[in-house]
Amino acid sequence: MNETKNTAKAQLPEPTLRRLPWYLAYVQLLLANHVEYVSSTQIAKEINVDASQIAKDLSFLNIKGKTRIGYEVKTLVKELSDFLGFKHKHTAVMIGAGSLGGALIQDIGLSQYGMNIVAGFDIKPDIIGTTIRNVPIYDINDLAEQQKRLNAAVAILAVPVEHAQDAANKIMESGIKAIWNFTPYRIKTPANIVIQNTSIYAHLAVMYNRLEVSKDTKK
Repeated sequence: MNETKNTAKAQLPEPTLRRLPWYLAYVQLLLANHVEYVSSTQIAKEINVDASQIAKDLSFLNIKGKTRIGYEVKTLVKELSDFLGFKHKHTAVMIGAGSLGGALIQDIGLSQYGMNIVAGFDIKPDIIGTTIRNVPIYDINDLAEQQKRLNAAVAILAVPVEHAQDAANKIMESGIKAIWNFTPYRIKTPANIVIQNTSIYAHLAVMYNRLEVSKDTKK
């Protein structure tokens, strides 16, 4: 069973992987409301994804519904949670503990999805040596030394854009192999580094653009 799941993870298209958390969030609500079965059509209506696409996405995980009954909600929640890794703890460090980094440290939702932030790192003397929600903040220059003790799997990058590449270099030098990049800068990394870019500014640009297009259409 593990071999099947590992193969699926390797072959899973990225758009499918991005949709799976949507399905999980919805079926978790159903489970909380004691719903036993749900069809792909019902899921489709709630999250605005075509029912055939949902069935195809779930088939990558070898999850199949029953004819005229649908998917068992409890099983669906378990399979999706296991596959996405949200039930496993991933030790992380926050690089940049300012307004955005500090907010992410305080976000208890991240820990519910397996992201356990154990330390923060910054360059500002007034932040270094403090704690945010009991998470200690260290000097960024001590990252490599602290990483020997912390053994973090992920570094969350939330520094000003002009410091992004330099901070990323320090992350890689420390031995951390995955970077969740919240800066708008596309940092350069070797192929063996896992990187996920999540620029809130890029999403703002898309939203503003769509808003303007919508206004123009109504004129």
